[in-house]
Amino acid sequence: MAKEEDTHWSDVLKRRLAGLKKEDSRNEEEKKAEETELFTKYYSEWRCGVETDESYKTIPRFYYKLPAEDEVLLQKLREESRAVFLQRKSRELLDNEELQNLWFLLDKHQVPPVSGDEAMINYEAYLQVGEKAGPKCRNFFTARVYAKLLSSDPYGRISIMQFFNYVMRKVWLHQTRIGLSLYDVAGQGYLRESDLENYILELIPTLPQLDGLEKSFYSFYVCTAVRKFFFFLDPVRTGKIKIQDILACSFLDDLLELRDEELSKESQESNWFSAPSALRVYGQYLNLDKDHNGMLSKEELSRYGTATLTSVFLDRVFQECLTYDGEMDYKTYLDFVLALENRKEPAALQYIFKLLDMENQGYLNVFSLNYFFRAIQEQMKLHSQEPVSFQDVKDEIFDMVKPKDPYKITLQDLVNSCQGDTVVSILIDLNGFWTYENREVLVANDNDGSNMADVDDT
Repeated sequence: MAKEEDTHWSDVLKRRLAGLKKEDSRNEEEKKAEETELFTKYYSEWRCGVETDESYKTIPRFYYKLPAEDEVLLQKLREESRAVFLQRKSRELLDNEELQNLWFLLDKHQVPPVSGDEAMINYEAYLQVGEKAGPKCRNFFTARVYAKLLSSDPYGRISIMQFFNYVMRKVWLHQTRIGLSLYDVAGQGYLRESDLENYILELIPTLPQLDGLEKSFYSFYVCTAVRKFFFFLDPVRTGKIKIQDILACSFLDDLLELRDEELSKESQESNWFSAPSALRVYGQYLNLDKDHNGMLSKEELSRYGTATLTSVFLDRVFQECLTYDGEMDYKTYLDFVLALENRKEPAALQYIFKLLDMENQGYLNVFSLNYFFRAIQEQMKLHSQEPVSFQDVKDEIFDMVKPKDPYKITLQDLVNSCQGDTVVSILIDLNGFWTYENREVLVANDNDGSNMADVDDT
């Protein structure tokens, strides 16, 4: 028995030794390759885990390719789904009855004493109203909104009227956004020119101040209104405007102000979207169009305003702006008018700066200023006036603007200086230069006029 066990162990040892010799026979490169493979395998499993290798399958899809023009069914499906979504969002807004109910609740929970003529409410009563107002009002009754409206009240209260106006404004913004989104054909959060034209055209019948417009004028009115949006909100001319930008600017407020049947004459005249303003701009265009071909030549445009724009500047207008056989259409004319009537605005300064920057360098140097001011000097000679020295004007311009580079004036320098309108007027318009040159006399005359009015009143 003992002999058999010895034989067994000896066989095992022999086989083991034979195996070791066999392993030693492998070269070092094979061993190293196997070691690297095992290390990579175990390290990958430790670092990432075998179970997370397919984690990409659990990531929600966030990009959906827009259907192509020939995929009619998919386009229709997308339009219908967007319409359903917007209808649902519309139902989530407070209607007139719910707003009226909210006002009654706020009035019922006001906390004395009254601050001036304003009824006030404290935070505790504010939360009570929020609980009773219903789920649609939940987003308005938060600590953040309360803190935003908190002013200097010694009791830590807020004005009921201010809060209600805040709610009304928010509801109006959401309603308007939904209304604009209905015209967003692409469904990408922006409106193209044709989309905005459709929106304004369908809005006209709802604006009492436009009741007197003839239907034959609608297309010109829509063009006039749309150009203001695109001139100021699309300065790089992409052909589309974000709905968010439309809501953030005041233009829509000005347009919807025309719902007021008792809008004063002064308000109408200062509102670009009013009927008198649109008719004024279009009437000026027709008066300039002496040959009645529906377009303006450089000679015809030279009579714009006080007819004191320099020929050099007008040359640049026709070089840079879109023309047809060397003549300007109504749409291009509107951009021109918006720029010259709003010279303080960055978008208007950008328009004019592009015309002044002849070599497209991104800045104006002494040569640029001299080139345009020479035309002012020539006009002064034609009017039998003594030309002003360019050196004096150049020094004044640089003193007004205070550019970062003392030898170059950029668009940003003009905007930052808040003197951009004065600078461009000096360079392109004799009347603008004359107004600047005689500013002290004009101010004195204004003061004398006001003093005489005071004497008359007494």
